[in-house]
Amino acid sequence: MQRPAPHHRPFDGLSAVVTGGSRGLGLLMARQLMARGATVTIAARDAAELADAESILSGTGPADHVRGAVCDVRDQAAVRDLFAEVAARHGSVDLVIANAGVIQVAPWESVGTQGFRDAMSTIFEGALHTAAEALPHLRRSRAGGRLALIGSVGGLVAVPHLLPYSCAKSAVATLAEGLRAEETARGVTVTAVHPGLMRTGSHLHARFAGAADREFAWFSALAGAPLVSMDAERAAERIVSGIERRRPRIVLTPAARLAAAAHGLAPAATTRLLSVVARALPGPDGGRSEAVEGHTLDTPPDGPASRLRRTLSALNDRAADRFNQRGHDRPSVAGPG
Repeated sequence: MQRPAPHHRPFDGLSAVVTGGSRGLGLLMARQLMARGATVTIAARDAAELADAESILSGTGPADHVRGAVCDVRDQAAVRDLFAEVAARHGSVDLVIANAGVIQVAPWESVGTQGFRDAMSTIFEGALHTAAEALPHLRRSRAGGRLALIGSVGGLVAVPHLLPYSCAKSAVATLAEGLRAEETARGVTVTAVHPGLMRTGSHLHARFAGAADREFAWFSALAGAPLVSMDAERAAERIVSGIERRRPRIVLTPAARLAAAAHGLAPAATTRLLSVVARALPGPDGGRSEAVEGHTLDTPPDGPASRLRRTLSALNDRAADRFNQRGHDRPSVAGPG
């Protein structure tokens, strides 16, 4: 009896790299790539976090199909060495997702100009370094190289109290569109990805300044609200499916698509609406100027506001446990009820 042919997966035999791949969306996209047959290198700055991510992802496929690599995408030479090593180990670099980033939440003057430099360095320059060093390898891919740059709806619409992030993501959006235009003739497709709010647990790594406790409260609640934010696993599946199909642009969540469309059709009206939103957010007066990570603010005093935040953020807090957002010394948040 003839044996049935083994099931072919779309990325069988391909070598993929995901920067910012040790937690959150990056981790989930790496899982999706492995499920489609790719051998994946996840890159991040934290070696211990990478080891945890390798352990999590090894359950997705063969253990030798995932490997962590310590790399700071702000250092172009380190990114160059990363891709040279991946190409030497696997024979090619076929698919790259530039995902590394930071989030600062505060009025712009509380973040200061250094906050803008930090965002541009990690988000934009990190994406630029990744693209610049990956593209020579991707052009040689026999499968036809794929590059995806992870932007945000914040790069399509300037979101109050996320201005450094929005500025950097806007630059990523432009970079992705321009590279798509120039690289298509060389056999590489570039996909611009613009997610809206997702339940990845990233509020624990976001940095908060100004009235930090109050900034953390609104951001974590909104990012976890079921009707506003998107399930992160579903988002990762849609992103990787779009990259597989070589789509030029992916905008996730209905709210993100609506915001982007409204800004394109009526930018003045959109800006006026955002001004109303900004007035409802905490002011900078009397707040801290040095930003702190959300996990240090994760135990606000008990009271109605705290209980409301925990209720709205419950799904996001649980996502933090599942998607490697908590270090070994970061306690789990107790959900409501």
